Amino acid sequence: MLLPVKWLKDYIETDKDSRILADGLTLSGSHVESIINLNKGLENIVVGKILSLEKHPDADKLTICKVDIGKEVLQIVTGADNLQEGDYIPVAAVGSKLPGDIIIEKTNFRGVDSFGMLCSLKELGYSDNVIPKEMKDGIFVLDNEYPLGENIVTIMGLNNDVIEFEITPNRPDCLSIIGMARETSATFKIPLKKPIINIENEVEDIKDYVDSIEVPSNNCNRYYARVIKDVNIKPSPLWMQTRLMEAGIRPISNIVDITNFVMLEYGEPLHAFDLDKVEGKKIIVREAKEGEKILTLDEAERELSASDLIIADEKQPIGIAGVMGGFNSEITNNTKIVLLEGANFNQRSVRLTSKRFGLRTEASTRFEKGIDPNLSQIAVDRVCQLIEEIGAGVVVKGDIDIYKDVKKETAIDLRPNRVNKLLGINISTEEMISYLNGLGLESRLEEDLIKVNIPTFRLDLKIEADLIEEIGRLYGFHNIESKPLIGTLTRGEKPYGRRIEDRTKNILQGLGLNEVMTYSFISPKAYDKIKLPEGSPLRKYIMLINPLGEDYSVMRTTLIPNMMELLSRNYNRGVEQCSVYEIGNSFISKSLPIEGLPIEKKILSIGIYGNKDFFDLKEIVDKTLGRLGIKEIEYIREENNTSFHPGRTAKLIHDGEEIGILGEIHIDVLENYDIKERVYIAQLDFNKIVEKTNLEIKYKPLPKYPAMMRDLALVVNENILVGDIQKIISKHGEGLIEKIELFDIYTGDQIPEGMKSVAYSITYRSYERTLRDDEVNNIQESIIKDLENTFDAKLRS
Repeated sequence: MLLPVKWLKDYIETDKDSRILADGLTLSGSHVESIINLNKGLENIVVGKILSLEKHPDADKLTICKVDIGKEVLQIVTGADNLQEGDYIPVAAVGSKLPGDIIIEKTNFRGVDSFGMLCSLKELGYSDNVIPKEMKDGIFVLDNEYPLGENIVTIMGLNNDVIEFEITPNRPDCLSIIGMARETSATFKIPLKKPIINIENEVEDIKDYVDSIEVPSNNCNRYYARVIKDVNIKPSPLWMQTRLMEAGIRPISNIVDITNFVMLEYGEPLHAFDLDKVEGKKIIVREAKEGEKILTLDEAERELSASDLIIADEKQPIGIAGVMGGFNSEITNNTKIVLLEGANFNQRSVRLTSKRFGLRTEASTRFEKGIDPNLSQIAVDRVCQLIEEIGAGVVVKGDIDIYKDVKKETAIDLRPNRVNKLLGINISTEEMISYLNGLGLESRLEEDLIKVNIPTFRLDLKIEADLIEEIGRLYGFHNIESKPLIGTLTRGEKPYGRRIEDRTKNILQGLGLNEVMTYSFISPKAYDKIKLPEGSPLRKYIMLINPLGEDYSVMRTTLIPNMMELLSRNYNRGVEQCSVYEIGNSFISKSLPIEGLPIEKKILSIGIYGNKDFFDLKEIVDKTLGRLGIKEIEYIREENNTSFHPGRTAKLIHDGEEIGILGEIHIDVLENYDIKERVYIAQLDFNKIVEKTNLEIKYKPLPKYPAMMRDLALVVNENILVGDIQKIISKHGEGLIEKIELFDIYTGDQIPEGMKSVAYSITYRSYERTLRDDEVNNIQESIIKDLENTFDAKLRS
C-alpha cells in the first residue's frame, strides 16, 4: 500500500519527516517496504500561462507558444496538440532540471528558437499507470489559475514523500489512509483527526429515483445506496488528482475519482452506477446464472458461473460484486444521475471469483481480506459530502440500507498481570489502557480487569493474547530486555528422521554433490516425457483445483521428472558436469477421486552427468548407505522400467525388500529433455532408508594373525552378473573370507565373443589362529568348482 505522507498529515498534526515516521511505524509492527520521493530531482519548474499559439511555418506538427512565467514571456516550441490560449501549465525554462538530471537548454526547431519546455505528467516524474488517459500524450494542464512563476513542486505538492507498506492479510483496516493514520497516532501518541461528515443540502427523495433494491444472496451482508442528481462530469480538482496519483490510482473523472479517493481514505470499495442505464431503476444482488455474460469496465466480455456474485438490474448483470463494474452502466460525460453503492460482500466469494477471472482490482484486494460492514454508510456519506463540496452534483435525500446481520462491538477482558508476565515487562495498568485507547480500543479498569471494547473495524482481535500483542508492539518489542527462562527446561532436538536426513545430506555433500529443491507440482505431460506406461500406478496423480498453470497442475508421484528438468536446464546452459541430489516428498493418493490426505512418501533422488558412468552413481549410493549402517545391498538387473536403459539399470534390495532403483536414463527420455549426453539417476525410498539405518558402531581389535590372499580370474558369459559370482564366493568362505574385491573386467583379444573375463582378489584371515595353505586352497577349489557348475565358468590361464 502507498501512503502519501502529505495525505496522512490531514489526519494527524506532526512535523516529523518521512524517515522518522517510517522507522517508528516499522518498530510498532507496520512493515515499510520503501520511501519514495516525489520530487525526483525537479528544479525551477514553474507555473506558466499560454498567451498565444501559432503554427510552426515549416512543421505541421509543431506549435509556437508564447508563455508568461511571471518575470518574463518565453517562446517555446511544442508538439503537443491539447493546449489552448489561457491554459496554465508547468514550464521548464532554460537551465531547469527534470528527473534523470536532464537540464533544459535552448533548442532550435527548424529555424525557430525554443527557450524551454512545456511539461507533461510523465516529465514531472509520474508513472504511466497513474497518468490520466487524456493526458498521456499531452502537456499537463492545471485545473485553475495559479500565481505565475510559482514553483510547480509547491503547487502540486511534489515536495512530498510516499511510504510503501506491506500490509499483512490480518489487518485489512490498514489498507486505508485513516487506518495508517490510526497506527501513526498510536505509535507517536498524536491525536487522530477523523473527517467530520456533514451533508448540507439534500433535495427530493431517493424513492423517486430507485424502484427497489433486493439482496436475495447470502454472500452480501449489507448494501447501502444513495443517489446524486444533476451530476456535472468533469476532471477532479488538482489536489484530488495528485492525491490519487501519489497513491497509485489513475484519475478518471470527478465522480469516479471521489469514490476511489474515499476507498483509499477509509478502505471501503465503492461503485457508482449511471442510474439512467439501470433497467427498471432496480438493483438485484444475486448469484449469476450459469453461462450468463457481462462486459466489464475493461471492455472484456466474461462468462459467469453460478458461483459468481453479481449486481444486476431487471434484465442483465451490471457489475461483478466486489471485483469490477459493468461497461453498460459506467459513468460517462453524459451521466446525470448516479447511484452510489457501498456494500459488504463475502470475502471468500470475491476471492474465488477474482481468482477465476484472473482479475485483481483495488476493490477485490480489500474485499477478499474482510471489511467492516459498518464502513458502508460512512464511506458513501463521505462521497456525498465531497461531491457537494466540489460541486459535482446534488445529493438526494434518504438512503436504502439492507443490513442483514448487524455487526456490533465485542468486548475482551484483559488481565494486567498476564500482560507483564507474558511480555516480560513491568508497566502500569494506566499505560496499558493508554496504548489500547490510542488504537481506538476503548478501555477501562474494572476491579482487577481491563475491559476492552473491540470496534468492528478490528476483525483480527478475538482473544486476550491479541490485545497483549497490541500492547507489546506499541511498547516496542525492541525495548523488551532478554531474560533467562523461568520454570522447567526441556531439551529440544530434531526427530530421528530429520537427524538421518541431515546426516544423509552431509554424506552426499562430502561426496561432491549439491543439494537442490524443486516444486512438488509438475505437469501431467511429465509422465509422458519419462515414458511412464499408461497403466502405471504413478500416473494416479492428484490434480490441483486452482493450479498456477498447466506446468504445475498435478502433485508429483515421482521425482524423476523434476531431476530430468533440472539436469536438462543445466546441460542446455553449458554446465559440463552436474552432480546433484534432492530429498523431497512424492504424493500418493489412497483413492481417486481423492478421499482424505495423500500419503507423503519421502524420496532421495540423485542425478549425475558429464564424465560419469553407472559405477560412479553406484559408488555414491554404496558409500551413502554404508555410512548409514545399511550393509549388504543387493543389486538386481531391472529391464522393465521404461524410463531407464534396460541393460544398465538395477533395483536395490536389502533384506529381501526393494528400496530403490538406479541406472542410466533411456535415450528416448533424453531426447524428450534435449540432452545429448548420458544421464544417471538413482531414486531411493528415503522412509525405508530411515527405518534401516543403523548408527551403532562396533569396534573390534586389530588382527593378530596374518592374512592370506588369492586371486581368481574367470571367463564367464557376459550376461552373468559379478554380484552373483561374488555370492558364490562368499558362500564357501567358511567365515574366513575377510574381503572380496573385483579388480578387473575385460573383453576383447583372447576372450571369446559373448564372454568376459572377471578377476577377484580374495583376502582370507582368521582372528583366532594362523591359516594354513591347504585349508585356504580347499576353499578356493570349492569356489572354482561351484562356479564351473553354476555358470560354466573357466579359469583364465
